[in-house]
Amino acid sequence: MLALYFVHKGHFDCPGGPLLQSYFIVLIAMLGAIICSVSAIVYVSMQGTISNPGPRKCMPKLVYIRLALYLPEFAWAIMGAIWVSDNGVHCEKTVVNVILLTVVASWIIMLFTTIAVFIVFDPLGRKKALYDVRDEDHNLESSQSEQLMYNLKKTATRVWENRIRLLCCCVGNDNDNRVAFSSIAQLFSSYFGDTDLVPSDIAAGLTLLHQEQDKVELSRDPDAVLSHSPSLQSERDNLDVELAKAAHYMQFAAAAYGWPLYVYSNPFTGLCKLCGECCQNRRAQSDIVGGDHLNCHFGSILQATGLQYRDFIHISFHNRIYEIPFFVALDHKTEAILVAVRGTLSLEDVLTDLSADCENLHTDCVDGDSFSHKGISQAASYLYRRLINDGILNQAFTIAPEYKLVIVGHSLGAGAAAVLAVQLRSSFPTLKCYAFSPPGGLFSKALADYSKNFIISIIVGKDLVPRLSLPNMEDLKNRILRMVVNCNRPKYRILLHGCWYEIFGGNPDNFPTELDGRNMASLTQPLLAEQALLIQKSSSYSTLTEGSPADSPRYPRLYLPGKIIHITEDSRSGCLCFSDVKYSARWSKETSFNSIYISPRMITDHMPDIVQNALRSLCQERAGCMPCQTPPHDLPTNRV
Repeated sequence: MLALYFVHKGHFDCPGGPLLQSYFIVLIAMLGAIICSVSAIVYVSMQGTISNPGPRKCMPKLVYIRLALYLPEFAWAIMGAIWVSDNGVHCEKTVVNVILLTVVASWIIMLFTTIAVFIVFDPLGRKKALYDVRDEDHNLESSQSEQLMYNLKKTATRVWENRIRLLCCCVGNDNDNRVAFSSIAQLFSSYFGDTDLVPSDIAAGLTLLHQEQDKVELSRDPDAVLSHSPSLQSERDNLDVELAKAAHYMQFAAAAYGWPLYVYSNPFTGLCKLCGECCQNRRAQSDIVGGDHLNCHFGSILQATGLQYRDFIHISFHNRIYEIPFFVALDHKTEAILVAVRGTLSLEDVLTDLSADCENLHTDCVDGDSFSHKGISQAASYLYRRLINDGILNQAFTIAPEYKLVIVGHSLGAGAAAVLAVQLRSSFPTLKCYAFSPPGGLFSKALADYSKNFIISIIVGKDLVPRLSLPNMEDLKNRILRMVVNCNRPKYRILLHGCWYEIFGGNPDNFPTELDGRNMASLTQPLLAEQALLIQKSSSYSTLTEGSPADSPRYPRLYLPGKIIHITEDSRSGCLCFSDVKYSARWSKETSFNSIYISPRMITDHMPDIVQNALRSLCQERAGCMPCQTPPHDLPTNRV
């Protein structure tokens, strides 16, 4: 703006020029003040450490100064909009365009700042700190203390619910959605209510934890890494057979995602192949429910599976909270009636994932507690009603009575497929379920053991989702707290080195992991002025001080479904799209996934195309084995 002003300093004699000159001068002064305030915020925020806020004690004043500057910025953005919209202004076009861009940028920045403040700002922070002081210093009566705490928790839940409603404003506000919003808000309020960590604190803790885990992994003796369970050695012969079946069925689980995944997996030819399918009208030839008006989803499913349109019994693209898309088809190669359930692809699916409370799953075949993930259990109940009550499976078995029932899915679809398999097991004793990258917090121990007779879970590498459960997240929070408190480096140095390490690799930084002479009481010292890192000593506080990832008493531990095949990466050569990856697979125990590993591949290993490629690669490596050479319809079937 300074450069533009000095270049055009002598050319403000056009109609509207004096007003433009005044606008430039005030705008430059205001931008200078904003730059100074932001620079001061950056400098002060670099001082001290996460657990030593003393050098940053003036930060609130700087933040409020910057907030006050939004008032003149807002007023001047209005002035600029009025000036740009004035038809009487005939100044140089370059100047007018720059002012227009400045005004548009100002409005965009203020809009996103307002949304961010509404989402991130915690109006209860001061109240929680005051409650903590009163409770310790003034020894409130128990009833009054409990009432205060109840009101705080209720208000905190309402704050989270408002945030979720804002982020999910396009989803709707019917009864199911309101119940989901309330359930997720209670979960978030409970999880984040006893800590005072900002997003950058969490990012610093994650990068420290990743480097710590890498150091442990590098120091591990390779010869000591053997099969997770000697008792599963007798089943090694079945591993290749199950991998071959999984490689075949994974194409159906991936196809359930429709055209987005198909185009992503085939970036050069996907759109061209879909053009012919999208132009055809097959709605009268197949039972299709939901919004697929151009047949793009159905066309991608046909291309991905290699089936004919007459092989499909029912296809549903209907998608709401607790109601997920699926299709039922005849797989003549394996003589199976396939139920493929789609994974997470929409905001409604995310809300289903986040409804992570426990819900009883009634079944007569299980001794012990039978409960599962609430959101996924609700989605499976919806599938059960559609398949049984609407007669879809009855129609399929009328066409192919000798075929067996196979249920497949990936991610959320894998969890729903596993719960659906438990619900259908009594009616279809020979059914099999292949769950690809299922969510970790899914079944109680009794249900997980029962499902090993008919469910196979396939997990690739350090996939995050199979390790996601409320106890694991509680353990992750405690480890992050321990890392950020014990490290005496400034946060910006942690984040800069962490970015370099994630992008370029190298040796893990040897940040201090001791308390440098401070005792463990420093864990409760203030983090941000009067607030503490731990606002309350929650039931999981002992895991922070003791350093052990024990189960949190707040959340029951849920497990992965069925028997587990863990596929790991042995070696990688090349780069990007031309990399050659070698995989190995082994049977594993559900207890091997009781901890979250921080890794750049924790998200990519979950992607359905990565899972599919890993399974194909394993079968190609085992090309000399009989199970991989045998055609799919000749594959032996495990009898339970």
